[in-house]
Amino acid sequence: MITVSQLTKTYGEQKAINSISFSAEPGKILGFLGPNGAGKSTTMKILSCYIPPTSGRASLCGFDVVENPMEVRRNLGYLPEHNPLYLDLYVKEALGFIADIHKVSSKNKRIAEVIEQTGLGLEQHKKISALSKGYRQRVGIAQAIIHNPEVLILDEPTSGLDPNQLIEIRNLIKELGKIKTVILSTHIMQEVEAVCDQVVIINKGDVVADDSLAGLKLAHENQSLENIFLKLTKAGAKL
Repeated sequence: MITVSQLTKTYGEQKAINSISFSAEPGKILGFLGPNGAGKSTTMKILSCYIPPTSGRASLCGFDVVENPMEVRRNLGYLPEHNPLYLDLYVKEALGFIADIHKVSSKNKRIAEVIEQTGLGLEQHKKISALSKGYRQRVGIAQAIIHNPEVLILDEPTSGLDPNQLIEIRNLIKELGKIKTVILSTHIMQEVEAVCDQVVIINKGDVVADDSLAGLKLAHENQSLENIFLKLTKAGAKL
């Protein structure tokens, strides 16, 4: 489970996030939405222990991001927006490298499981530089789950994919969401409607919506998520 309580981050006099609170539960996918500059990336960087908060608390699986950063990292799989890959490595070789970092037991068995799970079987002996963007995203997800974390944070995992690749990655995320706590950050509203159970919308550093997808639509007369998003982020009004 992920718990965020009164989390604030300031850079000088600028507040990137302002006392935000929300939670994400196991077995559900949380869509984390907001316009550019709203504070999404800052929040995800705090949750993944890349940067510390100015105030407030955040925890993953009961471990505080400030007090227990190593335990947080052990329980977290993170795919940043700009998928960091070693392009000169072969797929299987890259997964072995990440597995060694995490000290994965039964490494070869686990690599085989993840390759099967992410549909990389035919690509596993290719260099990552030779893969299409869709398969590179699969490698990024495979790296994020190789140590079987309880929590996944995925930042724009389907950006730039063609329709077939997009559907395949969505299906993979839905399968992972059945057994893990998943935060999915995206600008694609149809993606959220297709895979997410809960929606948090952040605007100018404040949470302006936090509800189930069905509850959010009901509160806004069953408008599309896109219209709800535009209404809340333009007006900056809170529910």
